[in-house]
Formats: sequence, C-alpha cells, structure tokens
Amino acid sequence: MQAEDVGGVHIKYLYHCHRQLWLYARGIRPEHLNAAVQLGEAVHDTSYTRTSPVDLGAARLDHIDGRHWVHEVKSSTRTSDADRAQVIHYCYRLHDIGIPAEGGILHYPKTRRTTRIRYDEQAATQAVADIGATLAVVAAPDSPPRLTRTACRGCSFLDYCWSD
Repeated sequence: MQAEDVGGVHIKYLYHCHRQLWLYARGIRPEHLNAAVQLGEAVHDTSYTRTSPVDLGAARLDHIDGRHWVHEVKSSTRTSDADRAQVIHYCYRLHDIGIPAEGGILHYPKTRRTTRIRYDEQAATQAVADIGATLAVVAAPDSPPRLTRTACRGCSFLDYCWSD
C-alpha cells in the first residue's frame, strides 16, 4: 500500500482500531453484514439527498460545497476523533489535487447537529502523520492485538476477532 492509496475509511479505522485497519487493508470486509453499518448507510442515503459524492480515488467524500467545505454525514450522535481525522484527510486530499478546501462540516442527522472543523497547517501536518501511521499499521506482518470486548461493541469485525 502506498500513501496515495490511503482513504477515509483507513483513517477512520486507524483511530478506532488498528486491528480493524489491518484486516480492512487485507480485503477482509464484513461491513455489509453488520446492522450498525446498514443503519449508517440508511441514514446516509436518506439525509442530504440533493448532494453528490466526490470520488478522489482511494477517498470518497460525501460532498463539497461552493465555498470548498467538505461535508460528511455520520450516523453516530456525537463527533469523534475518527470523524475529525477523516474529514481532515479529505481536505488534505483535495489540497493535494489543487482544490483549496477550507475545512469540513460533520453532519449528525440523528441529533440535527453539525461540527465545523477548519483545515489549517496543523491539520495538514496531522493528516500527513495519519497517513504515515496508517501505512505502518498496514505494513505490520501480524495482526495488531484486539481491543477489549466492550470497545468492540457494534463493530462489524466482532465475530472475526472474538470467535474461538
């Protein structure tokens, strides 16, 4: 895997669980079988239906507005570090191809809240560090250790990691 292959899902998994990232990078993708993921897709598909996703190759963001703000729709109820890192990664990718993204707006339809995150030099530095960390996790020869079982609640990889 190369730096340009790192997408938003990789960054999200980097912040959530290194094992999940490692498995995802190897093509193990049970997300379609998970009820929480299906709910998230339903929330995404029924919210902000007049917008079009933007495909950047490895990264696919929900949409970008005319003022160069990246918009991401999330099914959770509150902002997480993974959400922030993912939207910053998209801004970094846009800057990389010459589109001066101002930052990201995370939309939480369940709670009707939004969180605005500015893209600045510090965010760009973090995006580069996140790509490096992602590549390091993915390059490891062995799977990282699993998290505690309570941290895995709702994860689509739960059965994979916890079946004996």
